Amino acid sequence: MRESVILKVTGMKCGGCEANVTHKLNDIDGVVYIKASSQEQQVQVDFNAEKTTLAAIKDAITNAGYTVVSL
Repeated sequence: MRESVILKVTGMKCGGCEANVTHKLNDIDGVVYIKASSQEQQVQVDFNAEKTTLAAIKDAITNAGYTVVSL
């Protein structure tokens, strides 16, 4: 089952930050689409919920050095 989520992420300041987040999320099996925006301070992630979880996605972003803000 494919799910889509938009997360508010603070700490991204440039294209390099976007690339870093994208790289970390690409390492997760089940993630099928990523759009990171430092300007909007958000990350859109489409993923297969049978292969990964929202918690794993948030953990990857946090481990990359950024903060996922709860909405």
